Order: sequence, then C-alpha cells, then structure tokens
Amino acid sequence: MAVPRVRIQEADFDTGAELAALRAGDHGVGAVCSFVGTVRAASPGAPGPAVLDMELEHYPGMTEKAIEAMVDEAHRRFDILAARVIHRVGLLRPGEQIVFVAVTSAHRGQSFQACEFLMDWLKTQAPFWKKERTADGQARWVDARVSDDRALARWGIDARNAG
Repeated sequence: MAVPRVRIQEADFDTGAELAALRAGDHGVGAVCSFVGTVRAASPGAPGPAVLDMELEHYPGMTEKAIEAMVDEAHRRFDILAARVIHRVGLLRPGEQIVFVAVTSAHRGQSFQACEFLMDWLKTQAPFWKKERTADGQARWVDARVSDDRALARWGIDARNAG
C-alpha cells in the first residue's frame, strides 16, 4: 500500500516511522533530508507575553490539493525520489510538532534543496490560518513575514503575502 505524500491531521506524528516508510524498499535512496517545525512560545518580532497555544485552521481538500501540487513542483525542479509533507491542524502548544517535510534522492544536494523549497513554499503559500493565544488572554492572527516572502522569491516565486 502506498503511503500518502501529503497528510493534514490533528494527531502528532512519529518522525522515525515517517522516514522509514518514505524510504522503505527503495535502494536508490542515497540521501534523506527532513525538517520538523515546532510551535514556539514566542513569535519573533512580536512583543508581549508568551504564546500559550496556536490554533491552525484549513479548508479540507483544498489544502491537500495545494500541497500535492507543490510536491509535484518539487519533483519537476529537483532530482528527488520521494517526498512527504505532514501538517498538523487544531490546537497546538509550544514545543509540539507542527510540520514534517522529508525528501529522498540519490544525492544529498537535491534532497537539501527540495526540502528547503518545500518548507519555503509551505510558509507562504499553503492555505493555513494560524491564531495565537497569549498569556494575557489576547488572540492574534499570525501574519506573513517579509523574510518568508524573500525565502520563496529565491526559487523564482513572487509571493507578496507580507504587508
């Protein structure tokens, strides 16, 4: 049974199990690159109290389709064998895993580049909405950052999400 390339889920994920499943039986794999993002207790550049939790929302079906298209683009741009993206939704607390991106290839350079490309794309283009709740009881939507738009621009994609 094929393992899905993209999963959106509330449950946590096991990075070791995901990496093993991604490369299982493929003896052409010479490199595996992965990234795990976690919820921070403080947002960079956001003054004020610590983050108590973050709630992530998405449009089921649309989100998976958009990320599948992004994985297809990574396959077109890089000589990779496989890729997997897992993104959590729902209520998450600081320290919890939020996103997993992994890529296999014959050589490390392609894996590193494709993994970085996928993360840069996810940060700016994936249809997720994030709301942080702080220790003082305030809630705020997390806005796009100029640095995330710049990261995606180096791949030739003009995002302009940040205000």
